[in-house]
Amino acid sequence: MEYKKENIILNISLAFALGIIDYSEQLKEQKHYEIASQLIRSGTSIGANIWEAQSSESRKDFGHKLKIADKEAKEVEYWLLLCKSSEHIKNYDKELDEKLLSIQRLLSRIISTNKSRG
Repeated sequence: MEYKKENIILNISLAFALGIIDYSEQLKEQKHYEIASQLIRSGTSIGANIWEAQSSESRKDFGHKLKIADKEAKEVEYWLLLCKSSEHIKNYDKELDEKLLSIQRLLSRIISTNKSRG
């Protein structure tokens, strides 16, 4: 599923959110409801904030929304680390790590570029 071909961060964050939804369903099947809920909230929030940034009122507002997305990505990183490290959670999806890292790298570059343009 793609929104806009020219906006890579939107496409990757949307694909990531869909992957998080799928993985959260697996967690629910294993009765890890709280972790699934936290992952859904933070994992889908990344893309929502990136999406919202596309309609920002200023360069500062744009940067702020992307910084929120970056913080959400850090939260997801924590929840995924818990899933990866827990002996109670089975079938960890390593692709989520790769997608999250791509998002974090892109966000870092965009935030840095936006900041340097002042």
